[in-house]
Amino acid sequence: MAETLKRRIGPGLLTAYGVGVMVGAGIYVLVGAVAAEAGIWAPLAFLLAGVIAAPTALSYAEFSTRLPEAAGEAIFVARGLNLPWLGTAVGLAIATAGAVSAAAVLRGGVGYLGAVTGLPFAPSVLVIGLLLMAVAILGVLESLALAALFTVIEVAGLAMVILAGFTAPPVADWQMGGDLVWSGVMAGAVLAFFAFIGFEDIVNMAEEVRTPERTLPRAILLSLAITGALYALVSIAAVRAVPLATLGGSEQPLALVWQAGRGGSAAFLSLIAVAAALNGVLAQMVMASRVLFGLGRRSVALAGFHHAHPRFGTPLRATLLIGVIVIAGALLLPVADLAELTSGLLLAVFVLVNAALMAMKRRAPEAAFRVPMAVPVFGLGASLLALSVSLAGAV
Repeated sequence: MAETLKRRIGPGLLTAYGVGVMVGAGIYVLVGAVAAEAGIWAPLAFLLAGVIAAPTALSYAEFSTRLPEAAGEAIFVARGLNLPWLGTAVGLAIATAGAVSAAAVLRGGVGYLGAVTGLPFAPSVLVIGLLLMAVAILGVLESLALAALFTVIEVAGLAMVILAGFTAPPVADWQMGGDLVWSGVMAGAVLAFFAFIGFEDIVNMAEEVRTPERTLPRAILLSLAITGALYALVSIAAVRAVPLATLGGSEQPLALVWQAGRGGSAAFLSLIAVAAALNGVLAQMVMASRVLFGLGRRSVALAGFHHAHPRFGTPLRATLLIGVIVIAGALLLPVADLAELTSGLLLAVFVLVNAALMAMKRRAPEAAFRVPMAVPVFGLGASLLALSVSLAGAV
């Protein structure tokens, strides 16, 4: 029975995977929501959100060189805090959150597709879900190559929106400027922080990456930087081209940017949102199955999932289970409500990972990639702040 995954992934595909997870369909809505809080200073809010996310990303980067294994967060918490049961609970929570998130994104993506093509919902969910599951089983290289293709489509769409926004006549809000109101910028930054959730998925690919001690931290930090730059440029284009009152109240802010700069229909953005959705589903399927594979190494109850297909080198049983949950969830469950809880859950995991790194650095300071102790301290504080905002919004 095979118990090792195939190391087939290099830094390019891994970075594209990270960018694709973060630049999801949410960017098509989030720009307007951030602009409603921060006004024309929305680009600053996005940059500030990247700065807030960076310490936790750096904590993940150091941990990824210390413990380059699948089920990354579970191992980090178990070893850092010396609480194996908590690590297992974290791993199961991450896998569940990934499956629920994928189900919600699959449901939304098929909804976009149906609106454009008229295809029936349930058969489309089943066919697309099974196809993505088949790709995930076929191989990690194939999965991440397809994810990279989706990412290229997403980024190309955003580049078109950026160009449209920069060539549109500047609106009065942009020309008049406006006072920098830090309370609004901070509120926008906390909201924008959720756009950067996704870098943590990279660590779960550790056992399929060549030279993980070097590749993982680079991919984490590079994907965060690329995503931050994209978000900043998109938000500049948006506040330059569309009046703030219109932008902040729209559920399709990027379509408004395109129409301001180019005119005509922005229906192509719906198709790009479908690509973003498929990317998100595939990425979460791949991530969640690796978490189950890693947990199977350490838990007797989950040992059956620590099995790799002898030919494809992928976690077959774990992928089948996650795929079935994703398809069934998209068809049967109120996944939109459940998906709202996943961001809060991930923020709680960020708090635990930063705390675990603080404990581990005190016990064993040396690592291939090290950050100052202030980094996990700041990351813990920033994650707690974002978690409190998330919980307050849910009440």
